[in-house]
Amino acid sequence: MKPLVAVVGPTGSGKSALALWLAQKFGGEIVNCDSLQLYRGFDIGTAKTLPQDRQGIPHHLFDVLAPEESYSAGDYARRAREVLTEIAGRNRLPIVTGGTGFYLRALLEGLPALPGRNHGVRERLLSRQQARPGSLHRILARLEPGGAARIHAHDVQKTMRALEIRLLTQRPLPSPAAARPLEGYSVLKLGLDPDRGALQQVLEARTRAMFEHGLIEEVRCLLAQGANGGEKPFESLGYKQALLHLRGALTLEQAISSTIIETRQYAKRQLTWFRRDSEIRWLSGFGNQPGIITAAAEVARQAGFG
Repeated sequence: MKPLVAVVGPTGSGKSALALWLAQKFGGEIVNCDSLQLYRGFDIGTAKTLPQDRQGIPHHLFDVLAPEESYSAGDYARRAREVLTEIAGRNRLPIVTGGTGFYLRALLEGLPALPGRNHGVRERLLSRQQARPGSLHRILARLEPGGAARIHAHDVQKTMRALEIRLLTQRPLPSPAAARPLEGYSVLKLGLDPDRGALQQVLEARTRAMFEHGLIEEVRCLLAQGANGGEKPFESLGYKQALLHLRGALTLEQAISSTIIETRQYAKRQLTWFRRDSEIRWLSGFGNQPGIITAAAEVARQAGFG
């Protein structure tokens, strides 16, 4: 069994810092598991570790998509499994890190065989959602009560994908039991769980720093390069607000305040998601704290990764 480490937790908890340290300590390479860090040009608002800060550690699945490209959890899982094979083949330790829980589940547990995306169906669903916000989730709840219950009412992308599958197959959504899990790896999952109050302070400070250090300019540059603002990454925290500010719908302070509030809510949802996984070894702190680094190293050694 080849070793694999996954570092998870809410946004702002220091996952990238801990992953970098583990990679240096145990001879690892980092694999991105953040759906937004896949996109080129979306750096500041995603808190992406830039090339000059990677300390010579190979990073995979960063900056692989143009803004207009779409990528499903299934697409991610297939490519990430190929990357894991390549890393393990070099006798290096794959360290998967990021806060997109559904992508990690797809990678480790697999997904049932599903039809590809149908642009015609998706355009019709999106038009309906835009005309009647919330209507897609209500339709899904009628057709697939169980599936709708697992998707947040405001998560348009997941709701649309579930409806797309239902409409294309004309059958109930497949059971997760039909998925093929990742084989051949001994997986250690490390979760970061800092104090809530401290995390909120970090998220507010980080959000303000993003706006002060170029987020608006980054969005302006993306638009100048041909993006129209309708691409998927512009739906994300910070970019959505920066775009609204540039279009005159929000003042700068309103954009910052909105991003802070939504980021806190997102961090809470991430923790709720990861808390469902009983295999995660939780560390009570931020990933850049010496005590947490020491604890993570000890857990890794106990798991036989040292």
